[in-house]
Amino acid sequence: MDKIASPFNFVPQILNGECPLSGDDAEFIRDYTLNLGKTDALSQVDYLTERKTVLKKYKEESFADYKKYSSLYVKIFFLIGVLIAVLLA
Repeated sequence: MDKIASPFNFVPQILNGECPLSGDDAEFIRDYTLNLGKTDALSQVDYLTERKTVLKKYKEESFADYKKYSSLYVKIFFLIGVLIAVLLA
């Protein structure tokens, strides 16, 4: 196991019981793993479905931000190019 896991820095931490994540990610994973097997399968499916919708919302928001800012950067660089062309002319 040590030879296989050696390229991954976080594996020894996990094997020692430590969590390599921090913040909301660590809290989410910890809550999920603590609740595994404590409730019936339908409750777990409902919980996972809820988490999936939350992650989908985050994905849509980040994609909207990506589209907004990528368009903005293209426009800024176009205007810089036009400004350079005008200054050189």
